[in-house]
Amino acid sequence: MHFILLLVLLLLECSSFQVVALFRSKVRTLPGYQGLLPFQLETGYVNVDESDGVELFYYFIESERNPKEDPLMLWLSGGPGCSALSGLVLQIGPLRINNDYSGSGLPSFVLNPYSWTKPFSRVITFKGSAIDVVAMNFQWLNDHPEFNSNPLYIGGDSYCGITIPIITKDIADGIEAQHKPLINLKGYLLGNPLTDKYFDDNSKIPFAHRMALITDELYELTKRSCKGEYVNVDPRNVECVKNLGAALEWDKRVNNDHILEPNCNLTEPNCISGPNNCTIQLLLERRIQGDRRSLGKKFPALLFPESECRGFTHLSLVYWANDDSVRNALHIKKGSINTWVRCKKEVLPLERDVQSSLIYHQNLSTRGYRALIYSGDHDKVINHLGTLAWIKSLNYSIIDDWRPWFVSGQVAGYTMTYSNRMTFATVKDGGHTVPEYKPEECLAMLSRWLSYNPL
Repeated sequence: MHFILLLVLLLLECSSFQVVALFRSKVRTLPGYQGLLPFQLETGYVNVDESDGVELFYYFIESERNPKEDPLMLWLSGGPGCSALSGLVLQIGPLRINNDYSGSGLPSFVLNPYSWTKPFSRVITFKGSAIDVVAMNFQWLNDHPEFNSNPLYIGGDSYCGITIPIITKDIADGIEAQHKPLINLKGYLLGNPLTDKYFDDNSKIPFAHRMALITDELYELTKRSCKGEYVNVDPRNVECVKNLGAALEWDKRVNNDHILEPNCNLTEPNCISGPNNCTIQLLLERRIQGDRRSLGKKFPALLFPESECRGFTHLSLVYWANDDSVRNALHIKKGSINTWVRCKKEVLPLERDVQSSLIYHQNLSTRGYRALIYSGDHDKVINHLGTLAWIKSLNYSIIDDWRPWFVSGQVAGYTMTYSNRMTFATVKDGGHTVPEYKPEECLAMLSRWLSYNPL
């Protein structure tokens, strides 16, 4: 089974443009990749609010097998405010950026053997309100009627744990109201999803203890003095505040996204005014000059080779995305974006008016929609213990209890299946954006789940 991938990258205020219902272009080549692209890539704009001139920019990649029948996925990036280009290039798309960028020219790309377009076609979307994304989804399918009958899944990670259940419910409501076009919605999937502040935050101390980031003694002291409650602590409980502060102090010293990787603390560059102003260029030059140790305190990344600092790849993507030749190849409207950064929370005046998405999970499960919830088990941002806790609070019956799942004869993680068509899985040694860390395992997990097979 293969997927169709649709990625929506940017929410743009386009009042200076002539607003059109749909603008789309085929992309045959990309700077950094030699030759013609061996997959079908389309980019374009969908207007979601004519009165304000708001458009969403998307990437659409057809399944590499049978796009007429394979599932369609709408994929969103979290943050909030992170670009879908990160998901496309760093996680699940057919190209992967090389991690050997020298700081001159443009970064290069190689094919990703574990692209999620191997099992399906899909859409990745960027930020915007749930209403915008739902409107985009219906309008995009209206303009691509050949995909109306394909099974549709909504997917994303991190902050999307709040937005995707809402978006999925809104699409389901539209289907029941017979909105056109009729959509073949099947379910949704979420990786390390922010879901509920109490469960997500209250699990941080138990996770730190499980991962040996704090001692048994400190954990027991904190647990006893705080009575197992680590959120909204009463400041009058002096002993709890003291112990909790000590636990968090030790906990914060490791990499949030993956506790086993170096804490490199790279800064995203400004590559618009010239390569000499790029942080990556500065870091690489100073490394070459041999003064890594003296600069190590200011630039911790200098103490690690590029292969150990994931941030170097992130930085080279920023350099690539801010090149005019790249923007021209992707058919991005001139003047629609200034400096591109992977995650920019200031893009929209976002307010988190939904503190928990649990009620939306309940609504969707009672209506028969499938759900895959997966967690990289070394992510400290949204750890798997909190996710397991909120799933348990839904009181679903367990169909298959905790058990390992395998890839290439090795344990790839652990999984449970519940009534109401929900599956939970951990991905062993996975970080916050799991496919970036464990691409082979994630592709196997996804393919099995989409085929209605056990993991």
